[in-house]
Amino acid sequence: MRRSTQAIDACLASLAVALILLIAAALNPVLAQEPLPSWNDTPAKTRIMDFVKATVTEGGEGYVAPVDRIAVFDNDGTLWSEQPYYVQLGFVLDRVKALAPRHPEWKTREPFKSVLDGDLKGIAKGGEKGMVELMMATHAGMTTDEFTKIATDWFASSKHPKTGKPYTEMTYLPMRELLDHLRANGFRTYIVSGGGVEFMRPVTDQLYGIPPEQVVGSTIATEYDLAGDVPVLKRLPKIDFIDDGPGKPVGINKFIGLRPIFVAGNSDGDYEMMRWTTAAKGPSFAMLVHHTDATREYAYDRDSAFGKLDKALNEAERRNWLVVDMKNDWKKIFAFEQ
Repeated sequence: MRRSTQAIDACLASLAVALILLIAAALNPVLAQEPLPSWNDTPAKTRIMDFVKATVTEGGEGYVAPVDRIAVFDNDGTLWSEQPYYVQLGFVLDRVKALAPRHPEWKTREPFKSVLDGDLKGIAKGGEKGMVELMMATHAGMTTDEFTKIATDWFASSKHPKTGKPYTEMTYLPMRELLDHLRANGFRTYIVSGGGVEFMRPVTDQLYGIPPEQVVGSTIATEYDLAGDVPVLKRLPKIDFIDDGPGKPVGINKFIGLRPIFVAGNSDGDYEMMRWTTAAKGPSFAMLVHHTDATREYAYDRDSAFGKLDKALNEAERRNWLVVDMKNDWKKIFAFEQ
């Protein structure tokens, strides 16, 4: 009888411990699983974890009220791959080919001729003027709803030229984990990208858990049109706002209205955003994703046509910006890796 009572007591004690652990996990989901599992245990991971912990520790020097926990992320090269060319450029190239039957003059007119010939160097020779012309031909002259459907359909069918994977699978797993970890600790996460805002918005919630209203990007002019029975917004062949370089802090101030305390980028196009974020009084954190893994992804920085990283890399150490080495700091880059 005594043994039976002891067994029951032991069972009840085990159940009590299990119940306490379940309650603790429910009350503190951040501690329920290992954060950043695709990151190696390097100083980079430690710095990130220490900063996040400091922001939520009430009474500590690094504590930040939840309302001020704003984190902004570049997209191209920071959240998804930007090589061998920007994802949106891939969209432009495909759209030119799809529209070409309506424009026979494109066969001999640059920069369209280079696109149809698959000549990336020829496209590059057109410079900013040529790129704007391609963007206007493929992004304007339709309603916002029509463009959203075109972009959504393209993402559903198009694949990366090197991996053969859908572009929607070319997102960086460690960065998605970082977004989740920040949100679990009371941060609001935003994308601040030089890419077209209406090109990104159809997929950002699915890919990163970032809803459309928390995406800041470049825009073309849009106007309200009541020519028919149903009012629409029409996209015009005119640049409205470029959210890159010095435009990024302007875009953050204009569309978010709060200065971030956490910023992640990967190129000199993010330099001003990082300077502005870390110039504020109080706790702040800036990180650069450095593409160093030619085997699992790409290795590039100072001489790259896409995602050039030179000035920001030179100044990172003295400004105390974290440089994340993809080859050494990440266990996995993409979710589809074995």
